Amino acid sequence: MSKPLNGLKLVEMAGLGPAPFACYLLAGLGAEVTRIEAKGRSAVFLPLDPQTNPDVLYRNICELDLKSDEDRNAALALIQEADVLVEGFRPGVMERLGLGPDEMLQANPRLIYARMTGYGQSGPMSDRAGHDLNYISMSGVLSMIGRKDSGPVPPLNLVGDYGGGTMVLIMGILSALYAREQTGKGQVIDTSMVEGSAMLATPIFSFMASGMWRGGERGQNLLDTGCPFYDTYETADGRHVAVAPLEPQFFAALIEGLDLDRGWTQKQYDRECWDELRDLLKATFLTKSRDEWAAVFAASDACVTPVLTPQEAAIHKHNTARQSFDTVAGHIMPGLAPKFS
Repeated sequence: MSKPLNGLKLVEMAGLGPAPFACYLLAGLGAEVTRIEAKGRSAVFLPLDPQTNPDVLYRNICELDLKSDEDRNAALALIQEADVLVEGFRPGVMERLGLGPDEMLQANPRLIYARMTGYGQSGPMSDRAGHDLNYISMSGVLSMIGRKDSGPVPPLNLVGDYGGGTMVLIMGILSALYAREQTGKGQVIDTSMVEGSAMLATPIFSFMASGMWRGGERGQNLLDTGCPFYDTYETADGRHVAVAPLEPQFFAALIEGLDLDRGWTQKQYDRECWDELRDLLKATFLTKSRDEWAAVFAASDACVTPVLTPQEAAIHKHNTARQSFDTVAGHIMPGLAPKFS
């Protein structure tokens, strides 16, 4: 089957986290990916099953000792034929190997040299070690995630590694490929997870600038659990529903579905009433099970949905109708998105 990136040649320098995940996604969209791994190096961190590990799926694996002239020349030969090189090492590592951007763009002027780091290629913290949690703490994003009575809550590693890292890296690669069509020249992409995660929060920074968001007050704003009609609620069976009717017409549908006093529709955005409304919603959702509430709101625009486990999501009728999940080596895995005509 033809895929949108068929014919694109990509060389990946083996690593962990956002760079290999970007290569996994690009490979799934048709790119031919060759992954260069250090010869003889055994996995010492997250030894995942290679049959289901996105770090290695869909790749051609090439083991090389880049400290030897012969293997470094083999890597150079691969890069000379590539459209894109992706590396996620600390700044300076590729240069010390003799595979830095100056040398590679001289050998292959059309090359897109895509670099993925936490803090960027320059700046006083550029050579520091870190992980997703460190990067989103430095971007200001982590401080905004959590309830009013808690400390900041790690949002898995989705915001720094995969949102501000992988997706921004892919955006850079595709943009540079388009620019190459106009100029015939490649370029270097410097992707920082600090900057990427901050960019994801641009709408929230805009809310703060307009006075709609209290930047120093976690858990007291519209989308951070401060608002009673944008939160999760426990149900009678100990599970949860997600409630998000921000617009007045959707909020009215929520009040109707819960059979509450219609007068609440006139007080939706009255912050003085939010504590009372939250207590009422908590008590009401505890009267039925999660799936009973899902049935009540199944045909409604009240923006109420069940909080599904990953296993439940994979077999939900909407997701199965769209084939949103795949089976890989007998295990459920998310399918690639978006879908193409």
